[in-house]
Amino acid sequence: MSQQFDVVVIGGGPGGYVAAIRAAQLGFSTACIDATKNAEGKQSLGGTCLNVGCIPSKALLQSSENYHNTIHGFADHGITAGSVKVDIAKMLARKQDIINKNTGGIAYLFKKNKVTSFLGYGSFKSRNGDKYQIEIKDGDKVEVIEATHVIIATGSKVRQLPGVAIDNQLVLDNEGALAIPAVPKKLGVIGGGVIGLEMGSVWKRLGAEVTVLEAAPAFLAAADEQVAKEAFKLFSKDTGLDIQIGVKIGEIKTGKKDVTVNWTDAAGAEHKSEFDKLIVAIGRVPNTDGLGADAVGLKINERGQIDVDGDCRTNLPNVWAIGDVVRGPMLAHKSSEEGVAVAERLAGQHPHVDFDVIPWVIYTNPEIAWVGKTEQQLKAEGVEYKKGQFLFSANGRALALGDSKGFVKMLACAKTDRILGVHIVGAHASELITEAVVAMEFKASSEDIARIVHAHPSLSEAMHEAALGCDKRGLHS
Repeated sequence: MSQQFDVVVIGGGPGGYVAAIRAAQLGFSTACIDATKNAEGKQSLGGTCLNVGCIPSKALLQSSENYHNTIHGFADHGITAGSVKVDIAKMLARKQDIINKNTGGIAYLFKKNKVTSFLGYGSFKSRNGDKYQIEIKDGDKVEVIEATHVIIATGSKVRQLPGVAIDNQLVLDNEGALAIPAVPKKLGVIGGGVIGLEMGSVWKRLGAEVTVLEAAPAFLAAADEQVAKEAFKLFSKDTGLDIQIGVKIGEIKTGKKDVTVNWTDAAGAEHKSEFDKLIVAIGRVPNTDGLGADAVGLKINERGQIDVDGDCRTNLPNVWAIGDVVRGPMLAHKSSEEGVAVAERLAGQHPHVDFDVIPWVIYTNPEIAWVGKTEQQLKAEGVEYKKGQFLFSANGRALALGDSKGFVKMLACAKTDRILGVHIVGAHASELITEAVVAMEFKASSEDIARIVHAHPSLSEAMHEAALGCDKRGLHS
């Protein structure tokens, strides 16, 4: 007899492990299957986010920023350092220690909540009525378990650039970009999205000459145009990234020690660039390979996504899918909330995930964060709105930090004053955006934020001033 569970989660990333924990808390016998291993060959829960994505990238961003500030920023504070050196091996070891603490923490939470953890690749083997046989493969080891409910949380994988082989030696994906053993003299990045900008920023601060090649005709097209324009200026001027927009990538040749990229710029001029390393960061695609969808008739659409309804139900009874394998933004926090919501629906509850108030963050310097509608979206939709904006250069805390770049912009309905969107470029934007998320979730108006007392001095006062600005009554602008 195979082991039987009320709920089996395939995938142990931010959506999967959270779904498993919540299901167990609600009284379901729960198992989670994940194949990720660390360098010692042991299971390393947390998926791409904790192992080769969100968490390690933030560790390197912080380390590189500390190094950069020691050389370029602290003198303004009256702090002069002597010879400053960077130890990449130690920096990478610190990153790995942070990964280990996080993944180990998930293993502890599984044990605490009585979630059974399986190491291996999970796939559908067969269906018996409303129950499913799930096969788990780890090398030559194969076992089968049975589930009443299945939650698919297999995440996403790197989108491949046709004709270019990623070896994580010269041509790198996100995993390779997080493990470069020495600072390259010249680094190329294909893709000017979140991963490309964050990884480019890390190695630029550490001393690399970085060129970002982006095919799209506009920089950060998903962001508010004004924010994107400000960010482009700051990345080019302050960070020193060479960002090329509207390029066409031609032939890419890999040599013994370098990579040659032929490309055409937006004006039609042809270029040939040689890089010591090349990061390919052109997006991610749903990871449904090897899931055994055909064995049970699970529907996968032409984009490689698993079709689900508004509650994350698939076309099969008792089978659910969340996170990067379904519609919606590929964000870790979106996956987690969907995982919690599905677990609670299994228990008869009625949770709701509002896609309109999911925050977006890019952890560059300056950080970029937003929630809700952009100004160009409101114009396109014919929505009458009013705008309030406040520069961090007029904020006392930002000046004290020595980081006064950027601004906060608030957009509110001209008729009802309800907040429609908030957009931030500047220090700690990732933390500041949460006030806007909470406000929008509770259908707050700009007047509500304008009437809330914000601590002084604090960066959050910029949010307050932006709200005041919606009615043209800013106090410090």
